[in-house]
Amino acid sequence: MLDSELRHHVIEELAFEPQVDDANIGVAAENGIVTLTGHVGSYAEKIAAERAVRRVKGVLGIAQEIEVRFPDSKKLADDEIAARAVAIISWDSSIPKGQVQVKVQHGWVMLTGSTAWFYQKTAAERAVRKLSGVVGVTNHIEVTPQVRVTDVRQRIDAALKRNAEIDSACIRLNVENGKVVIEGGVGSWHERDVAVSAARSVPGVTEVEDHLAIR
Repeated sequence: MLDSELRHHVIEELAFEPQVDDANIGVAAENGIVTLTGHVGSYAEKIAAERAVRRVKGVLGIAQEIEVRFPDSKKLADDEIAARAVAIISWDSSIPKGQVQVKVQHGWVMLTGSTAWFYQKTAAERAVRKLSGVVGVTNHIEVTPQVRVTDVRQRIDAALKRNAEIDSACIRLNVENGKVVIEGGVGSWHERDVAVSAARSVPGVTEVEDHLAIR
């Protein structure tokens, strides 16, 4: 696919995505790598823009350079953002109470603490990134499960084979002390996301290092 054609498809997908105001987003494409520039009104909108680009066939990589800019009327102090983040995490029944700590500096949220499951770590991040005033999120929550490594490998293998969207024969796994390195090739960003999500969903996984290539 020509870069000009890929850029056109990305622009159309951003315009199609209802969670994104594409008026201030710039798009460039070179050798399958899409660069997004400009600014949006929230961190959630920035994430939605990236998800939209991932859906476009032919995208091999994304350089995310979009800034989050708030009107003066919507800017919040760090203590206000922190209070809201703590509250929204406490309201989420999937996140263990008292296990996640929040720090906010200049609108950037840092999450620390520990959970037993990877999905709880990602749930905390999803909860806070949609809050007004947030410009970015760093997730340093540790996953501390009590599952044998051999079980982890077997369960990931089984999960990948069950999933109709993944060609598991093209995926290789290396598991060590709960860290999973996933390699091989997939046909799209969506298939890549599904494979990584499947690995993260298995109990015992503490970290997933994604080395999948898009064919």
